[in-house]
Amino acid sequence: MGQKLRIAQEEIFGPILAIIPYKNEDDAIAIANDTSYGLAAYISSASKESAYRVASQVDAGRICINGIFHDSKAPFGGFKQSGIGREYGAFGLEEYLEAKAILE
Repeated sequence: MGQKLRIAQEEIFGPILAIIPYKNEDDAIAIANDTSYGLAAYISSASKESAYRVASQVDAGRICINGIFHDSKAPFGGFKQSGIGREYGAFGLEEYLEAKAILE
């Protein structure tokens, strides 16, 4: 991979769109995962199959394909330095539960 771009290495909150050229899907996935953060990712593609293939390999807690979506029932949380744990849905409730095993 070439020179690392600062904008692609930081967790930026704001209306920013960075367009970084890539050679193929593997290169795009490597670029997307070459950061210490992983809160969200957005994939645009004419091919639904390609988009899902890439999404399954990108290290981010929430990935939107061909748009910006929110579902309060879907888990929300990041990977890497973007945090651990999840909010919303059943995953969010599990944060407040303690499992107990009773054996006989």
